[in-house]
Amino acid sequence: MSKPWHRLPLPLAVLALAKFRDRLRKNNLHSTADFPNKITAPPAPAGHQTVRTSDGSYNDLNQPEMGMTGSRLGRNTPLAQVPDPTANLLHPSPREVSRRLMTRKEFIPATSLNVLAAAWIQFQNHDWFSHGDNQPDRHIDIPLAADDDWPQEHRPIAIKETATDHTRTDATPPATFVNHVTQWWDGSQIYGSTAEKVDHLRSHHKGQLTIGEDGLLPLDPALGVDDTGFNDNWWVGLSLLHTLFVKEHNYICDELHRRNPEWNDQELFDHARLIVAALTAKIHTVEWTPGILSHPAVQVAMSANWWGLLGQGIKKAIGRVSDNESISGIIGSPTDQHGAPYAMTEEFVSVYRLHPLIPDDLTIHAVADHRVLLETNFFEVSGRRTRALFDQAKVADVFYSLGIAHPGALCLNNYPRFLQQLQRDNGEVFDLAMVDILRDRERGVPRYNQFREMIGKERVKSFAEITSNTAWAAEMADLYQNDLEKVDLMVGLFAEDLPEGFGFSDTAFRVFILMASRRLKSDRFYTRDYRAEIYTQFGLDWIDRTTMSDILKRHYPELAPSLEGVKNAFAPWRRMF
Repeated sequence: MSKPWHRLPLPLAVLALAKFRDRLRKNNLHSTADFPNKITAPPAPAGHQTVRTSDGSYNDLNQPEMGMTGSRLGRNTPLAQVPDPTANLLHPSPREVSRRLMTRKEFIPATSLNVLAAAWIQFQNHDWFSHGDNQPDRHIDIPLAADDDWPQEHRPIAIKETATDHTRTDATPPATFVNHVTQWWDGSQIYGSTAEKVDHLRSHHKGQLTIGEDGLLPLDPALGVDDTGFNDNWWVGLSLLHTLFVKEHNYICDELHRRNPEWNDQELFDHARLIVAALTAKIHTVEWTPGILSHPAVQVAMSANWWGLLGQGIKKAIGRVSDNESISGIIGSPTDQHGAPYAMTEEFVSVYRLHPLIPDDLTIHAVADHRVLLETNFFEVSGRRTRALFDQAKVADVFYSLGIAHPGALCLNNYPRFLQQLQRDNGEVFDLAMVDILRDRERGVPRYNQFREMIGKERVKSFAEITSNTAWAAEMADLYQNDLEKVDLMVGLFAEDLPEGFGFSDTAFRVFILMASRRLKSDRFYTRDYRAEIYTQFGLDWIDRTTMSDILKRHYPELAPSLEGVKNAFAPWRRMF
């Protein structure tokens, strides 16, 4: 058997990743946009050629509805191979999968990361995809085992179905689903995905977003959490990052105004949004991803996505030397949709189910001297309870506390306990691990073995091929009645033995290889329109030189000592004893 890619010499491993991406681009981009009753873009707003629109329309000027709010999620699975969601929807019971394979028996930390890494990926996901509110009048009843300790007062368990695709009039399989946020990497979680929301969040003074004199975001009166572009599933990690990047947006507006005093409020806002969105894309590409996937080949590949294999220095000194994305990076290269209109995919949603990153408990320390301010748990710093934490600790203290704490490892038996009996602010109580399993089945995401084959990997022929953990293999075999074809995707991904330096599975990584570059390559504001005429030269320079640590220290200078010597802000920070 040939060596797996991650054990090859570095040049060969990097070449293997490039080949994987080419094959995935050819075989695993499938459009759902052409089913009947396709949505249409609204009339073009003023200046749409040079600015990001509120709803994501007109990113592609030839297909202006591509990626806009309300467009459909695509597929990485060929449409004819999408499983029938009614087959084995409840077999085995998703509640039993959660109880037996997900329950955190003891916290398994990911010691190379901090909890901000967990907050960051949720912050990004909220920019990329949302299935919206579930159906109010249709639900799926979940069977419970005789020994299940689920509270009697919350029985039976009835999970609302995913909202149907209201843009379709036919019933041709497969089912499709609508993305309720813009699908582009455009900062919509900060700014909103509708013109009304964007307008609501702006101060309409020198391009800035609204923030209180206390340095916190206004409260959404309906939800009791921060008022921002996307504030579902709220907790303190999201509050920190949303506040940080609103501050960064406003700081950039001030810098732009100083350089361009003749610009009006709209011009300042539009340019600052472009810069902030690109900053988050860059941080995710060259900081967060290498933090969670620290294999040398991935380090090279992600840097090459942004700057090219010639490196940041060459690109900064002489610019692009080639349209080839490998040589000079995706950023500034020609736009390419690779045969399918751009969209996030159902499979991409599935591989980013990373809830084990969240620990159940959290200690809040003072950044000045590390003294304990509060012992709490994640339920108490989520939902409507989040804002109360800042009555007991400063924002910088909470940033520091997440920066020194470890997230959970992405593996079986490490799902947060409080998420398995999660009580939302609206009174709903449910097991999120159970729901994660159910949603993949309901939306026609292939189960683990079919998924492997679909992305070009070999099927496994035994449970021992999935994992070297004999206890996990035995538990899976018993639960799935020795049927490998029934193993759920999330179960297989969490069970897999990981390549050296990896924080999540190689199978999930294959979809990442495809979609991480697609989010950049499909977006004209990262390709042909990533230029000074659009961003300003100041904007391009700001993006190029700014790191996550720079942003943290700019707005919370008290954090500087704890970040001293820390190369990646998503790695553990210095403890201030």
